[in-house]
This record gives sequence, C-alpha cells and structure tokens, in this order.
Amino acid sequence: MIGLLQRVSHASVSVEGSLIGKIDRGLVVFVGIEKTDSEANADRLLQRLLGYRVFADKQNRMNLSLLDVYGGLLLIPQFTLPADTRKGMRPSFSNAASPEFGKRLFDYLLEKASESYELVEAGQFAANMQVTLTNDGPVTFWLQT
Repeated sequence: MIGLLQRVSHASVSVEGSLIGKIDRGLVVFVGIEKTDSEANADRLLQRLLGYRVFADKQNRMNLSLLDVYGGLLLIPQFTLPADTRKGMRPSFSNAASPEFGKRLFDYLLEKASESYELVEAGQFAANMQVTLTNDGPVTFWLQT
C-alpha cells in the first residue's frame, strides 16, 4: 500500500462540483492500493500516517506528528500510484488492485482511521475528484507498506 503524503495548510476534495471533504492544517494522503496489499498493510500505513513526524517543533525541526498537532487527515484514493512507469510511454497498471479489492481496502483504511482519529475526511473511490491543496513547505513523502 502506498501513501503519498503532503503536509498542507488546507485542502479540499470535490466530486461533480460538490465539496465532500475539507481540512485545515494537516496531511493529504493519496492512497494507492496494490493487488498484493492486505488489511495488515492498511493498519501499518495508518499507524505511520498518524505518527510520522513531519510538523515543525519550536526549534523548527520536523519532530511532531499529526497526533501532536491535532491536524486534519484527508485520504484520497488514487488508482494511478501503483503504476509501473519504468518503460514505454504509457503506464502499466498491472500492480494495481482490482476496483472491488481496492475499494474494500480503502474503505477499511478509512474506517480504521475514523475509529482511531477524529479529524478524518476522504475522497470518493473511483470518482473523478478535484483535489485542491496548499502544500506547506513543500513537504511530501512516499510511504510504502
């Protein structure tokens, strides 16, 4: 499971012109699900997202986690993240989970996140979403479980 996280000052996601998720300071995480992923991968990714130290402390060092700053968490399902781009001019999605399996694991991740943390928002699986964010830093990390 892939989590491309970006530290943001604010972010939102809309589908067909309707706002479906919005956060202020926090993390936007684009979630890519591979066909070999499991609930254990989702659990580990969530643990890392909540505890990953990407926010500045008083000495301006990245020593604080999402839990420490009580920031928002916006999860965005993104089918294109597991793409194999090593050759050719068109990405291969052979590593990506099937839509049914991907939705099940994304829903699992979202459910566990909502049970573990109060400030969770999400995009819509398999929808054409418009994501707006202001990357703070910029700070972007690729996490893979």
